[in-house]
Amino acid sequence: MGSSILSIIYLVGSVTFILGLKMLSKPDTARKGNLVAAAGMTLAILGTIFLYKVDDVPLHNYGWIFTGLLIGGVIGVLSAKKVKMTAMPEMVSMFNGMGGACAALISIVEFNHLVASGPTTGGMVAIILISLVIGAISCAGSIIAWGKLAGKIKDFSFNGQHILNLGVLVVIIGLFVWLVLGVGATATSLVVFYIVLALALFYGILFVLPIGGADMPVVISLLNSFTGVAAACGGFLYNNPVMLTGGILVGSAGTILTILMCKAMNRSLKNVLIGSFGGAAAAAAGGSKDQGNYKEISLNDAAVVMAYANKVIIVPGYGLAVAQAQHACHELEKQLGERGVEVKYAIHPVAGRMPGHMNVLLAEADVPYEKLLEMEDANTEFPTTDVVLVLGANDVVNPAAKNDPASPIYGMPILEVEQAKVVIVNKRSMKPGYAGIENDLFFQPKTSMLFGDAKKVLQELLAAIKEV
Repeated sequence: MGSSILSIIYLVGSVTFILGLKMLSKPDTARKGNLVAAAGMTLAILGTIFLYKVDDVPLHNYGWIFTGLLIGGVIGVLSAKKVKMTAMPEMVSMFNGMGGACAALISIVEFNHLVASGPTTGGMVAIILISLVIGAISCAGSIIAWGKLAGKIKDFSFNGQHILNLGVLVVIIGLFVWLVLGVGATATSLVVFYIVLALALFYGILFVLPIGGADMPVVISLLNSFTGVAAACGGFLYNNPVMLTGGILVGSAGTILTILMCKAMNRSLKNVLIGSFGGAAAAAAGGSKDQGNYKEISLNDAAVVMAYANKVIIVPGYGLAVAQAQHACHELEKQLGERGVEVKYAIHPVAGRMPGHMNVLLAEADVPYEKLLEMEDANTEFPTTDVVLVLGANDVVNPAAKNDPASPIYGMPILEVEQAKVVIVNKRSMKPGYAGIENDLFFQPKTSMLFGDAKKVLQELLAAIKEV
């Protein structure tokens, strides 16, 4: 009876994952989708704890289980409540790394069980090793990504690094095959198993370390798909349908998102992983030419231009998140709307530090979803736009991506803001963006710079518009 109820619970959990993921694809249903998937996961966890049996023996050590759930739950809730929007990418990376670590730990426990129980099939060893390698790479890589996003770890590369990476990967594959076909789960293979673990962790570090900052959204998405694959292997290992379904959904969604983001940057995944885009080389390339002079615009002049415009498009970037200026931005949008100005937002797929960063940022300020334009739609509207206000965005509006074959971002689709009648760019300074390259847009005749903290500038701009 208990097993039948558990099967139904797993079925319900799997369905909620699918429905939740479907709802996450639309901004207006994303929050509800997250809650639906979370409810399904909670149901699956409780069903496993109370109904799952091994050889007709139910789980025990409930004290340890619920203590772990309580500690993890408290840490998760407090972290989510306290995290700032600017630190959300780091939090995503860290949580993803914990998922990879969990998969690796499961593999360690199960391989030790196989060693203790004697010889086993190569298929079982293969599943354990796949989960171990992918989980360890995801864990180590996510921690490095967290450090880079938090500014604690800098890009690092050296001559022959890609060859070393390839060599480590070949050794991992060789030991993998040896364990599966040659030895299986024995006491001798346990040492090799831990060598594979160490090499996978080492490869995860080497894999992410040289990748430049502008590519981090793609890397986060890719590592997320790795964690999903590792979780799916755990589902195979335990014959657990809900774990398998969840892992497959995360893995496939992460892979699709990675491909879409690479397409949005007009780059192959191979180029992302070995190109070190946004690193030292890019910075050097960006600073190698004289751009000429830029011009500034006063706050009052910017207020007049925007107040008497017919259409204004706002381009949010990481600078907006740093300043926590999304609410002030929404107030500016509403004030302009009251004056009869049509206001929309242009969102680049890789703006910010993680996939969907700007969408989440604006959703927090209750910006209407219908005002958010994707890159393709926004580019068709820029020619009929009077004013474009760029808030902290840099690389995603750089015309060098279209005009300069020598630029590291050449070929990357951008928001073509230069087609508008007037472009106002708010930045703290003239420092390059996350990719480390100079922005040609800032030196064009139609572009004016409005320096200062985004939140303060928007508040002062709002006050000035009210007086116009």
